[in-house]
Amino acid sequence: MSKQINVALIGNPNTGKTSVFNALTGLNQKVGNYPGITVEKKEGVCKLPRGVKAHIIDLPGTYSLNASSLDENVVIELLLNKNDKDFPDIAVLVSDVENLKRNLLLFTQIKDLEIPAILAINMADRMQYKGITLDIAYLEKQFNTKIALISTRKNQGIDHLKQLISNFKDIPKTPCLSVFDIDENYFQNLKKAFPNQLLYKLWLVITQDVNFGKTNRKEMEAVADFKTKSKADLKRLQQRETIKRYQYINNALKKGQTIDVSQAKDLRSKLDRVLTHKIWGYVIFFVILLTIFQAIYDWSSVPMDFIDSSFASLSEWTKHQLPEGAFTSLLAEGIIPGLGGIVIFIPQIAFLFLFISVLEESGYMSRVVFLMDRVMRRFGLSGKSVVPLISGTACAIPAIMATRNIESWKERLITILVTPFTTCSARLPVYLIIISLVIPDERFFGLGYQALTLMLLYLIGFGAAVISAYFLNKILKIKSKTFFVVEMPNYKLPLFKNVVLTVIEKTKAFVFGAGKIILAISIILWFLASYGPGDNFNDAENIIRTEYASKNLSEDELHDKIESYKLEHSFIGITGRSIEPAIRPLGYDWKIGIAIVSSFAAREVFVGTLATIYSVGSDDEATIKKRMAAEVNPVLGGPLFTFASGISLLLFYAFAMQCMSTLAVVKRETNSWKWPTLQLVIMSAFAYIVALIAFQLLK
Repeated sequence: MSKQINVALIGNPNTGKTSVFNALTGLNQKVGNYPGITVEKKEGVCKLPRGVKAHIIDLPGTYSLNASSLDENVVIELLLNKNDKDFPDIAVLVSDVENLKRNLLLFTQIKDLEIPAILAINMADRMQYKGITLDIAYLEKQFNTKIALISTRKNQGIDHLKQLISNFKDIPKTPCLSVFDIDENYFQNLKKAFPNQLLYKLWLVITQDVNFGKTNRKEMEAVADFKTKSKADLKRLQQRETIKRYQYINNALKKGQTIDVSQAKDLRSKLDRVLTHKIWGYVIFFVILLTIFQAIYDWSSVPMDFIDSSFASLSEWTKHQLPEGAFTSLLAEGIIPGLGGIVIFIPQIAFLFLFISVLEESGYMSRVVFLMDRVMRRFGLSGKSVVPLISGTACAIPAIMATRNIESWKERLITILVTPFTTCSARLPVYLIIISLVIPDERFFGLGYQALTLMLLYLIGFGAAVISAYFLNKILKIKSKTFFVVEMPNYKLPLFKNVVLTVIEKTKAFVFGAGKIILAISIILWFLASYGPGDNFNDAENIIRTEYASKNLSEDELHDKIESYKLEHSFIGITGRSIEPAIRPLGYDWKIGIAIVSSFAAREVFVGTLATIYSVGSDDEATIKKRMAAEVNPVLGGPLFTFASGISLLLFYAFAMQCMSTLAVVKRETNSWKWPTLQLVIMSAFAYIVALIAFQLLK
């Protein structure tokens, strides 16, 4: 069997690179970050003909090797560093058949690095629809490569692409352009100074903030000729390079590509006029959001009820089937209820990611970014800030990482600081359980009050982010000027495989990421709730039996009283009682206080914490929801979770800082503890004040 080969998937944004990656790797993929930097790294394994295995790495989208963001830098540094373990044996440039000219600029640059490169022309199924014909043999000759005409939608050409990858040694390394065409004298001097180096690599090192091999910028600056080239001169040479490349590409496409305009059928401009309209665009977006939140509730109710009751039954079964003892108690009262508190929300989380994936795959999300730029400008942000704010609905951590595409430091810093206001999927379990307890399950013109409340919380979070950005824009004295450029991809039907893989990958990351934290916290909480110091805990049974001796309580009632008394005097009860005075004005008891504190590790831990606390010492088969609904307010009497305390809690979580991981990422992105500390203090104080006012007005 042949050794594993490295394959780099490279391409402009919106060329279908992710679809090609999914078609090649299927479920054999993983997502992480590049070492030392917060840029997403997607890699997978693909089986090729003759038993060859390919390690596929999906590089961030880039328009050229002239980097303007950290994402694009990742592409250049990998292609320049032969010592990198991921350095490609072959590069696959994924291009879009409708934007071939623009995509070929990047392809010719990669060819000039003398890396074997295949041109994969995607969306071939649209050629007839757009009146496009290609002379593949002619184009292969002109660009010194092999071409795979593919359609990931129709699953065409993928086997041919695999065949070409496995025969990568047959792909010529001949460059498309001679660097001497850019400036002969300059590059002749460069060649004399560094005779053993590839000239185009040297040119990228000079013009980009990257290094390769043993040659660095200081050595280059020691050569007199380089000192005569100012930044403006280098910029002009880069522009000349781009012109030369497009001249070469245009000459090749004159014969190699034919476009019959009369055949092209285009609904795109008509749809864009409606979807980006200054009034109807916002109305349509609002209706889409409302539909999504209503569907999240309607579609997920049956599987959620099934999961909830299943975990309650499993906990009860464990308690009765296993021998009594600390381990059985830990399983039945700690681990199972804690995990149940996160698994119950898998249906709703999966549906949320499903809808977001469909909107992105269809091309509509780019229209939302363009539409929202009009609003963002008034608040000191650009449309590029919408991408992190919208992706913050999944998780604030990758959303904050996504700000690296914003060139202006001021806009980027403001976006980082306000992104945690947007409602992430970790907050969703808290919202859903509280809404189900305090908002009636009734409808108004077919729309559920619960779905409307959920959408309102999302809008409140987005509104808080935008208003905060306005004030920060006035307060922060940082000068910057940027231009907003967004590409509008063609509309297309979402690929079923892409959507399914996205939902599985995102849901799995959410469940396993939260699951590890919840499992650890559940064990700690169970221990703190099952043990306590002093006679009040150890002698709880005698104390309660003596106190209620004259009241003729049944054994079940006495058992509940004893367990409740032990819980109050356990380690967790004592801790909760100590913070209760601070949270009582918000309508919370000490158990909610413990859940709030523990959820700082991760927001979704809130439900798991309450599930664990309520399960300790309990013998019934009640679900999490029923136990929460049965809680009594120790001060006011009546249910603990009322409309007033529920709204207070929802608003607290809408505005409070999200979690430790978010703070860590903010520190990493801003390279200072100043900004995350300010975030934590200001957001927590604001959340407390809003929750306090809400409860006091509504109680």
